[in-house]
Amino acid sequence: MKSDDKSGFLENERSAEIRATTWSTGSAELKDHILARVGFNRMGHRVAPGLYSIGRPGPESPVFVTANCTLSFDALRSSLRGVDCYVLVLDTEGVNVWCAAGEGTFGTDELVNRIAVTRLETVVSHRKLILPQLGASGVNAFDVQKRSGFKVEYGPVRARDIPEFLRFGKATPEMRLVRFDLVDRLVLIPVEVTGVALPLAVATVLFGLLGGLFSAAAVAVAVLSGVVLFPILLPWLPTKDFSSKGFILGVFAALPFAIITFVGHEGSSLWLRLAYALTSELLMPPVTAYIALNFTGSTPFTSRSGVKREIFRYVPIMAGSLVLGAILFIGLLVIRYVR
Repeated sequence: MKSDDKSGFLENERSAEIRATTWSTGSAELKDHILARVGFNRMGHRVAPGLYSIGRPGPESPVFVTANCTLSFDALRSSLRGVDCYVLVLDTEGVNVWCAAGEGTFGTDELVNRIAVTRLETVVSHRKLILPQLGASGVNAFDVQKRSGFKVEYGPVRARDIPEFLRFGKATPEMRLVRFDLVDRLVLIPVEVTGVALPLAVATVLFGLLGGLFSAAAVAVAVLSGVVLFPILLPWLPTKDFSSKGFILGVFAALPFAIITFVGHEGSSLWLRLAYALTSELLMPPVTAYIALNFTGSTPFTSRSGVKREIFRYVPIMAGSLVLGAILFIGLLVIRYVR
């Protein structure tokens, strides 16, 4: 931007600090994305908040808004290839747009503050910001315009649709559609596995010492069913609530263990064989269901009120099942050692 522009806008050095970036991402970004996907240094994958330029933007160039999570920032800029524009990066503490909107960091106050800090009004002649649709829950568009003078316009759900959005001048119904396809769910599995790795290892060792390899395997299957199988099978599991879906998945995951214990104690009385089988069906499903409940935070179609309702409805059931299962498990251990 030059001082002799017909718009009369000031030079960048005098009006605002603008960082230059590019459309392309390289090996460094790829490494960062892999580490972010597996949950390594989870909150450390961030760029500095502020105003960025891509290409050779001028006073009339569009301004896109995103989070300072590297995954969000890189997805946006790589989709803008060939577009001269500005990117206003909000300080969301390294959290992606959708999650940050729910937490409030991708919100009205931060957006208004970032507009003021970057002196955006001295950089562009228009007063329009293009925000990602998934950030809408955190931003009051009317309040933003009232406080900053900038009008909020929501772009498509996915960054890859931005070129078509700019070509049409609006988002089509297809661009507004929020999907959660198999690929979207699969990319979440590595970070979920990382999150449960330590407690899973501790629980596996503990149950292995108490009940042997069979018990250790049951713990591992119950946890991994919630972390791996649940995201994959989510659309096909019956019922609406995530917790009940998890219970159903947990029941089926526990079924082989129940059958093995029932058949394996062929010489015991029928009630004892049923007790051994029931232990698996009491202990494993609530573990899978609890992990499934936590997965609500990874999906784009849950609400806070819905999650709270699930917590109050199903957590007592999970706790009750675990307590009964633990009592039965300990009782059977005592019977085994007394004999």
